[in-house]
Amino acid sequence: MWFAKTFNSLILPDLRYNLVNEIQFYSVFSPTYKKPIYGKENQKVFFERYKGKNILRSKIKPSSSSETCSEFYDALVCKFTNHIMREGKKQIAKKLVADTFENIKIMQLQKYYNASLDNQKNIILDPKKILHEAVNNCLPILHLQKIMKVKLSYKVPVPVDKNRAVFLSMNWLIKAAQDKGNAEKFGDVMAQELINAAQNKGKAVKKMYDLHKQCEANRAYAHYRWI
Repeated sequence: MWFAKTFNSLILPDLRYNLVNEIQFYSVFSPTYKKPIYGKENQKVFFERYKGKNILRSKIKPSSSSETCSEFYDALVCKFTNHIMREGKKQIAKKLVADTFENIKIMQLQKYYNASLDNQKNIILDPKKILHEAVNNCLPILHLQKIMKVKLSYKVPVPVDKNRAVFLSMNWLIKAAQDKGNAEKFGDVMAQELINAAQNKGKAVKKMYDLHKQCEANRAYAHYRWI
């Protein structure tokens, strides 16, 4: 009885602490392993610019199952699919993205055939390019971060990390489509939101401008980043 109480009160917390620390810093591959370059175009550029023979004997991590050298592979599309996915149901997310791209193609082709010859050159027909344009137009430059000073919290404008900016951009696009409810199919609404964002219009672009206005209004607290 005494041993059980001592083990639970003294030994078990230390054991849990050590296990958490071991798991936190555990990795299959050491930091000396380099990331693979699986795209054929990227490999060509790397070998021409950095003399790729130096990397032939180095240790390289295996690529993940989602990475491929196929010409149809697009990293941004895969990331967008993962953002749409809920409860691990990736097949449903892929179906929604495919429906969205199909609707974008139909909408843009209708505009293309109804436009004049001069305006047809400005209409983008590739859904992937429209996705790239939409995400880039919604990328925030600054965001507000809470910083405590003398028991008071201030919203300080700070630059956004690239990965965080892409996350916010995609999140705004998806939420803009979800806000319209179930009256229309998600693929139809998402397609229209992406087309609007690619043209610097829509709720997601407005969300970015509103965030920048808030950062501009709080610029007086910008020096708290370094204090």
